Amino acid sequence: MAGKNDRISLTLRCTVCREENYLTSKNKKNNPNRLELNKFCSVCRKVTVHREKKK
Repeated sequence: MAGKNDRISLTLRCTVCREENYLTSKNKKNNPNRLELNKFCSVCRKVTVHREKKK
């Protein structure tokens, strides 16, 4: 019997150009805060901070 799935899918958005670049998932129970990662933005052509998009 499988357990309850606490993972949700989300979109990461560049803070510089506001382009939505990445799709990922997170466990809402372990990480209740908004996700923030350094990722490469293809529009800016550099590594920038990407934050979880508001739904």
